[in-house]
Amino acid sequence: MTIALIANPSAGGRKAARIIPQVEHRLRRHAIGYRIFITQHHAHAMDIARRLTPAKYDGIVSVGGDGTNFHLLNGLLQYHDPERLPPLGLIPVGSGNSFARDLNIRTTKDGLRALVRGRTRPVDVCSFTRGGQPWYFVNLAGFGFVTDVAQTAHHLKRVGDFSYVLGVFHRMLNLRFHHMVLEIDGRQIDGENCFVEFCNSRYTGGKMLMAPNAKIDDGWFDVVVVGPMNRRSLMATFPKIFNGTHGQHPAVRFYRARRASVRTDPPKTLLPDGELFGSTPTQVAMHPQLVRYFS
Repeated sequence: MTIALIANPSAGGRKAARIIPQVEHRLRRHAIGYRIFITQHHAHAMDIARRLTPAKYDGIVSVGGDGTNFHLLNGLLQYHDPERLPPLGLIPVGSGNSFARDLNIRTTKDGLRALVRGRTRPVDVCSFTRGGQPWYFVNLAGFGFVTDVAQTAHHLKRVGDFSYVLGVFHRMLNLRFHHMVLEIDGRQIDGENCFVEFCNSRYTGGKMLMAPNAKIDDGWFDVVVVGPMNRRSLMATFPKIFNGTHGQHPAVRFYRARRASVRTDPPKTLLPDGELFGSTPTQVAMHPQLVRYFS
């Protein structure tokens, strides 16, 4: 077995730089051949994946977080035939690692164990449009309050994990809603909106259970639509995402879909798989069981 190992040393606050040599050691110990590619800058994983010859490998594995996997996935699906791709793998060393949880991979050891075991499973992939071109995600993509918080946290990342808490409070104090027209498989939702998430898998931000009933292989994505609520209600409801009980609030609605389109006023930044990338208007589509992952 030979794998392509695409490793992002900056993932997890540069925690990955310490873990990559350990991963290599364990691969050698299990007699798994590999060729390692180290990312040198943001989104470099996409360029590496574009230049790969997938047929040379029995697996293509991301060592990083959700963002590294996002760029790797797009480099593969935009430039190679999905039907000819080998299984994909995840060794999670990012700050969130949300998608990996739905593969029962929570640690570096879990990711390596999945490779050694060699068992794979089919996984749905979603896409959204940016400038008319499809971009792919396997975790979730959204816009509105959650994405606005991530934008603020990104500007404050020098303070570490506390940046997200600061982002929540900043956006809460400056709470603004937007007008949205969302069409889900022909059903239209028109009105003021707090945030929307298109979910292929269940988690976001690591342990936040955004879409408790989402499955990564059922051919549907779950849509979480949160309408306007006052600051007190939002402050009380937002933490409930950690245990998946936010749906108890009447402003929170869940849908399942295969296709969706959305436009907002003003345009809102998108957050696919933890990356600030793209904006509304956009179209979202489901691609059932397009790839396979080691699990």
